[in-house]
Amino acid sequence: MKKAQLLSSAPVLLVRDVVVAANHYRDALGFTYDRFWGHPPNFVILHRDGMRLMLSQAQDGTAILPHWKANSGMWNVYFWTDDVDSLFAEFDSRGAKIDYGLGNKPYDVREFGIQDLDGYDIGFGQPISKNT
Repeated sequence: MKKAQLLSSAPVLLVRDVVVAANHYRDALGFTYDRFWGHPPNFVILHRDGMRLMLSQAQDGTAILPHWKANSGMWNVYFWTDDVDSLFAEFDSRGAKIDYGLGNKPYDVREFGIQDLDGYDIGFGQPISKNT
């Protein structure tokens, strides 16, 4: 019997306003979406380069607690990329809120982070080649 394989993952973030958040991810980070679910809209699946990110609208009055508020410097989502320098330039030109700038980290990754409208930190990194 063939063993089932995991094919991808899709982090889910709770947001204050799913339409506003989805449009921010579209405009500042180049994600797209096909549709919203719910009436009024309360859920969306964003796409970019084969990756997915889900946004779900939190109920009114629900506290949204980004990870960095509980554990300093911790992301809510981290994406790997094949060209972190180009991605940084793209996001910067789109007006994304850069949380921390592009740099080489002691864990052999070149990375940067952005912060979205709900305060979530999202990291983007590329392994540093040991041959350079």
